Amino acid sequence: MVRVTLDAAMKTPTSGRLLIFAMPLQDAKAAAHGGPLETVDTSPFEPTKTAVAAMEVAHIAPGGTVRMDADEVAFPRPFSQLASGEYAVQAVLDVNHNYNYGGRGEGDLVSKVVTVRLGGAHAATPSLTLSRVLPARMQPWKLPARASEAARKRMQPSLDAAKAHSREIDFVSPALTAFWGRPIHMRGWVLLPPGYAEHKQRHYPTVYFTHGFSANLTTLTYSAGSAWKRMADGETPPMIWVFLDQSGPTGTNEFADSVNNGPWGTALTTELMPKLESEYRMDGRPSGRFLTGHSSGGWATLWLQVRYPKIFGGTWSTSPDPSDFHDFTGPDLYAPHANVYRKPDGSPWPLVRDKGKVIATFEQFAKLERVLGPYGGQMASFEWVFSPRGKDGRPEQMFDRATGDVNPKVVDYWRDHYDIAHRLQAHWSQLKPYLNGKIHVYVGTADTFYLDGSAHKLKAVLDRLGAKASVDFIPGKTHFDIYAKGGDREWLHKEIAWQMYRVARPKAKIPLEYTATTP
Repeated sequence: MVRVTLDAAMKTPTSGRLLIFAMPLQDAKAAAHGGPLETVDTSPFEPTKTAVAAMEVAHIAPGGTVRMDADEVAFPRPFSQLASGEYAVQAVLDVNHNYNYGGRGEGDLVSKVVTVRLGGAHAATPSLTLSRVLPARMQPWKLPARASEAARKRMQPSLDAAKAHSREIDFVSPALTAFWGRPIHMRGWVLLPPGYAEHKQRHYPTVYFTHGFSANLTTLTYSAGSAWKRMADGETPPMIWVFLDQSGPTGTNEFADSVNNGPWGTALTTELMPKLESEYRMDGRPSGRFLTGHSSGGWATLWLQVRYPKIFGGTWSTSPDPSDFHDFTGPDLYAPHANVYRKPDGSPWPLVRDKGKVIATFEQFAKLERVLGPYGGQMASFEWVFSPRGKDGRPEQMFDRATGDVNPKVVDYWRDHYDIAHRLQAHWSQLKPYLNGKIHVYVGTADTFYLDGSAHKLKAVLDRLGAKASVDFIPGKTHFDIYAKGGDREWLHKEIAWQMYRVARPKAKIPLEYTATTP
């Protein structure tokens, strides 16, 4: 049992998902690197190091107390079964139910870290007080406070310049508003290239970029700052960049029309893009519209190219989420009696690796996500995009969270609506004239989340179809270092930009160092 009190100094009652984090004291001190012990948290990259318990709190008033049974909803095991010892313990009230997407954030309430004996016969009852409201971790166009002075000097000028050349997108979509019955905003940034104001008759190729899982409107400003610096330094050609925020309460929307999230693809292609092209000097021809993104953004941009092949002139998708569900980060969802937790031989399916070492299994990842909350996690996010709607109004689960068993009826729906490789096979005769030469995928052979497996499946399909496409596997690269070559951490960004420019402006002079080779 855990007792949690809302500090009497708080002004109003509140609610949310109450999370209790407990880490062995020595591990917590090591994580603090000699500094004050102020935070106890969990991580999908070390899923079992921290125990987490949760419960929903519908109402707690200032000075009020709630009691949590830390055995009822917990990971990796009930608190009573923890190894006996001293633990650093902290409470977090996730008031916006978005911890599963981006961790604790603005408006969440936290307690101080306390030391408590847990596990065994002499376990104590932790008493925690929610006494502090967290501020926003990051501000648009500003480096976080933890950034070093060297990083600040190197990066802040580019952020300042990018901010001066950017315009915020805040567009209320008629299609999404009609679906939800309330105003739904599409958000992002338009970054104008150097020389845009001076060359008033010039139109520019336009790149639509969207981010990966856990990113948002604020983190997109860092992408804009990097893109500006590359253009200002002459390392990439002058183009208009549109940075699209695809984050929301249910995770990432992938800019796919969904019975759960609404018509995000329709809203982008028929509402937002025409509006932007009416306001900015964008090259509105298909040969002047491009897509790129990483991870979830890689899947979204690959999907947009395949779903709307006549609109875009090409996608350059890096480390995309699974594009062939015969390999969904490993498990074959179409196999008889498919299970995402266990292989046919009973061994666990790995999900996260680093330098050849498995650091999290699919089961650990999914069960931790279930404790952290029902919304916004990576697995739940897939279901909000891909699944049919259940009788309770929520998306049907693709797999049983307790057992890992796959629901074949839900997978059939996923296949027919969102399996990119399946779509290519089923409709290639119609897609070929508009897709040939437009699909470009990059993935590391050591991808952190095993996404190279699905990319191999996609490449096999494209090869069988005789498609003009490139799926490049970069030796030794992970999910997080795929853009680097030698000492240049942004080499692939530059290569992709010049490849786009060759399509939009075939007569333009291209630097010799940026050829179609991989790093």
